[in-house]
Formats: sequence, structure tokens, C-alpha cells
Amino acid sequence: MVAAGLVIPAAGKTAETLRFGLTPVFLANDLELLDALRRYLSGATGHAVELISRRTYQEVTALLVSGQLDAAWICGYPYVKYRSQLDLVAIPQWNGKPLYQSYLIVSADREAQSLDDLKGDIHAFSDPDSNSGYLVTRTLLFERGLDPDLFFRKSIFTYEHRNVIRAVASGLAQSGSVDGYVWEVMREIEPDLVIRTRALRKSEWLGFPPIATSKSLARTPRIKALTGAFLSMKDDSGGRDVLDMLRLTGFVAGDDAIFDGIAAKVSLLRSVL
Repeated sequence: MVAAGLVIPAAGKTAETLRFGLTPVFLANDLELLDALRRYLSGATGHAVELISRRTYQEVTALLVSGQLDAAWICGYPYVKYRSQLDLVAIPQWNGKPLYQSYLIVSADREAQSLDDLKGDIHAFSDPDSNSGYLVTRTLLFERGLDPDLFFRKSIFTYEHRNVIRAVASGLAQSGSVDGYVWEVMREIEPDLVIRTRALRKSEWLGFPPIATSKSLARTPRIKALTGAFLSMKDDSGGRDVLDMLRLTGFVAGDDAIFDGIAAKVSLLRSVL
């Protein structure tokens, strides 16, 4: 049984439907954006496009690996975990680079200066399969010989990066792990919320959450058309509208080496579990 979630139905084409999955990113509930994305992809690929969203990264990844989705916009962490079964379609560019950071955030008026000051916090993670919202902080603690399950008094999962910011801003959590791209864009579009938090620490630059497909579908005409649609998005007026809503520069062809930094963190985590 497919888990319940948002589905934007296919429309406007009679060709075979292309099923595209979305994880709970910060604008996942923005219907204007979703409609613009569906319309652009449908026109650029020549296929009817159905957008399918689920609450967790795990649900979307499971649908992708099992072939129930043609492609999906996932996180670098599940891409690395299932690298043997997945293939890159395209990677988004933010500020001209296919990279982003993980931020450790705290309330704006808190005097904490380092990770050590967060000991005993209620800490908000976004998703257990999120790189920026979980893996980066967890491996950082392991690298320092600290047990994440003991370092924080309590950990909660918000299942959306925007909700990590809300949790810290409201005092529900004392600190949080969040996608730096999301935090920076939210600072622009919801400044009254984000100004109540600050970035205590920024990680190294890591591979931006990619568009991926299963290896069994990687060379199909639908996926080739989808790759072309993402790579040419910046050259189309409708595509540029989508990029502007997402605050992205464009998309580039997949380069697996971009995710080596995340892969190293996954290896570390596996070695201590």
C-alpha cells in the first residue's frame, strides 16, 4: 500500500505519465510552486507529470528504489545509502554551485558559542535520513568521541527543515540541525521567523540534494527527457520562474564525486554502529 501524501495529478498530456517524487522540503506545500514545476516538466519532457510527496525521506526513497517512481528529488544521505541501486539525473545549483551546508542553529539571544555548549539540549533534527538535518551533526559528535544519544537530553524529529527553524525559534527545542540552503532562503522569505534564530556552526560544503532515478530506469527515454528538462530549465521562461521560486541558479549533470563527503560520513556512522 502506498503511504498517504500529497499528489499533484498529471494534466495536459496524453503521453505515458512520468511519476516524480518530492521529499518534504521547505516549499513542499507551496501549491503555486508545485503547479509551476509540474507544468514546466510536462511541457519540457512531453509527458504528463504526476508529483508525489510523502512525509518522510524513507517513504520517498522506498518508492524510488522499488520503481514506483520514475525519479525523485531526494537527499544526499539516502542517495549514498542506496548508491548501488540509484543513478543521478541532475543536481541543483545554489548560488552557482551544486553544494550546500548543514547549520547548527540556536535561538538568536542564546550565548552558546560552540557545539559543547549544546550538551543537555532538546535538539531538533529534520529527518533520520537527512544529511544536513541529521547525519552531519551525528557524525560530528562521533568524531569528538561523544555519543549523540547521551549528549542531547532529548532529540525530536520535525520531518521538515522549516519546522526545525520553528522549533528553535519558539523554544520547543534549544538547538537544531537544519539545511543551510533552507535557512538562508527562509531568512529572505520569512525574516520574522528566522531572525529569532542564528547559525552557531556551518559544516563544510557538501553535495546538494540531487534528482535521482533507479538504475533500472536510468536509460529510458522518459529519464533522458527529464534530465534534459532539468539541465535546460534556466533557458526557459517557465523554468526560470520555478528556479526563482526555489532560489536556485539551475541544474547540472550528475557527478557522483560531489557526494564523496557525505559518503565519508556514512562510512563513519556505519563503523561505530
